[in-house]
Amino acid sequence: MIVAGLWLALRRWPMPTSAVACACLFLWLHTLGGRYIYSFVPYEDWARAVGLPSPTVTLGLQRNSWDRLVHFSFGACWVHPISAWLARHRKLSLSLATYIAVEFVLAGSAIYEIFEWLLTVFMAGPDALAYNGQQGDPWDPQKDMALAGIGAVAAAGFLRLRTRLTAS
Repeated sequence: MIVAGLWLALRRWPMPTSAVACACLFLWLHTLGGRYIYSFVPYEDWARAVGLPSPTVTLGLQRNSWDRLVHFSFGACWVHPISAWLARHRKLSLSLATYIAVEFVLAGSAIYEIFEWLLTVFMAGPDALAYNGQQGDPWDPQKDMALAGIGAVAAAGFLRLRTRLTAS
């Protein structure tokens, strides 16, 4: 259903292949998180199966950080599609479109974290914690928003650098 919706949207509002790939990557990561419940995504097993070192040990992680990867990828993967759409279909300059895309990611991340907080207010304690995936980290919302922001700023910087390199 989502793929059909994307196909219809892309027929109406064409986008660069790289922007579509970014959106698909985010949706894939998000889908894996939902499939395994973010706190239990078995990325350790996946790394071991392909002969890679443990991400938890290598990065010194204290918890399953799949949700952090998805928050970072929200910023990193959505800046390009949003800015490309705004530049192409709303005729904004690429700089302004990219700025708005970064602001969209920051606002979207904050709105999602507020939604999670409201959910914990209205759900029973253990159920809310299981849904949120905070894994005992009281600073989880702030870290998640920061990671989305870092991803967005990194993507904006990459797009700016790519534009300069292709222009010269």
